[in-house]
Amino acid sequence: MYYGSAVQIDVEEYLKGFASVARESGFSREVLAEVDGHEIPAFVRRFEGAPRVYVSSGMHGDEPAGPLALKELLEDGLFETEIEWMLCPLMNPTGVSMASRENKQGLDLNRDYLRRSSAEVAGHVRWLEKQPVPDVFLSLHEDWESTGFYLYEIQKCEFSSVADAILKAAADEIAPEPSELIDDHAVREPGWIFHEPEADFPEDWPEAIYMANMGTQVSYTFETPSSLELEKRIRCHKLALNKAVEEFLAKW
Repeated sequence: MYYGSAVQIDVEEYLKGFASVARESGFSREVLAEVDGHEIPAFVRRFEGAPRVYVSSGMHGDEPAGPLALKELLEDGLFETEIEWMLCPLMNPTGVSMASRENKQGLDLNRDYLRRSSAEVAGHVRWLEKQPVPDVFLSLHEDWESTGFYLYEIQKCEFSSVADAILKAAADEIAPEPSELIDDHAVREPGWIFHEPEADFPEDWPEAIYMANMGTQVSYTFETPSSLELEKRIRCHKLALNKAVEEFLAKW
């Protein structure tokens, strides 16, 4: 059983296992960058004419539930659905290896998508610019300050929100965050932050803001509370992502 910050992912073992299952599931593998001896991979499964969904995790090294949930979902067969998938399961290998939010140089990668000063983000953006623009972006994160599950939603189209359905599905494991103000953002409903497609701080772009500026129409960033048992957080991410995919497929 896993508990909180005591967990430290073995980066190479994780990536080797992920690549093996991805290959069996029909994914191709590309390398975005190499940092401190670690390759940062992306996995793509083309499906012509299908909606394009991009999923990332492991942006912050002290948030292990996302990468572990993504690997379990891959093993469960979620990514064999009729969707064109792009997966970046572990964006910050040096941070993950140290169980720290920042990378080895002390940079928060999720504030670097305008400057692109880190090798990780610079390589990631170069790769993204060669890909078709995803219709949907999903990102798995964690929060040390929250007590419940919550999500950020960015919309640039008339696509009806699936936030409520995701929150209800996630609540089978973790109830929505009850605070009316989360990370200085007012909520629409418990656990639901509707965010404009612009950065809170103009120079500090997170990945979701870059994706919106790239042209992605819909994004959801999932946040589980780091204080809870890790297995519970993994299950919550899986429920949220499964429900999101179910809702998107029903709308296309």
